[in-house]
Amino acid sequence: MNAVRVLVVLSFLLLGGCLATFKEPIPAGETAPKHLLGTWSGEDEWGEERFLAITRKPDGGYQALAWRESMANRDKARSYDFTVAHHGRRWYLSVPAPERLGGNFAFGGFELTDDDELVLYSLDIEQLQEALASGELEGKTVDTEEGDGVLIASALPKVYAFLDDQANSDVFSEVARFVRVTE
Repeated sequence: MNAVRVLVVLSFLLLGGCLATFKEPIPAGETAPKHLLGTWSGEDEWGEERFLAITRKPDGGYQALAWRESMANRDKARSYDFTVAHHGRRWYLSVPAPERLGGNFAFGGFELTDDDELVLYSLDIEQLQEALASGELEGKTVDTEEGDGVLIASALPKVYAFLDDQANSDVFSEVARFVRVTE
């Protein structure tokens, strides 16, 4: 189960975990809190420093540049486009998944804390597999180069209802925490 976890939460940090993808992306157009924009830094599971620079795109989506080790390495950043939605008490994001991980769209969550932190959340594969087995969500288990994953085929309203349900709050796992970089 050591695979790409952050693809679930923006696709830009390699942290480990299995992948949940969805047939349907979050449509572009919803506006995230302005405080999401800017440059953030944090450490991954191995203590390596990671950076994100998040901007709004003209089409209503967002772009994250991601790099590691130091602010000086920004020229080596990878670019990831994503969209956001706010439902219930949560913010969700969706990013196109690469074909080597089955394509479709990875989902995750994020929160901006009162302490000026950006917290990213992935979705727990085992709980999504249980939701598939019980019929709460439609989809299937898939094999990728990075290990087992799930492909959720349910329409967005059903996905949001599942994710917004307080009974499913533990489907989210924190994978990264960033603080704002003041240059």
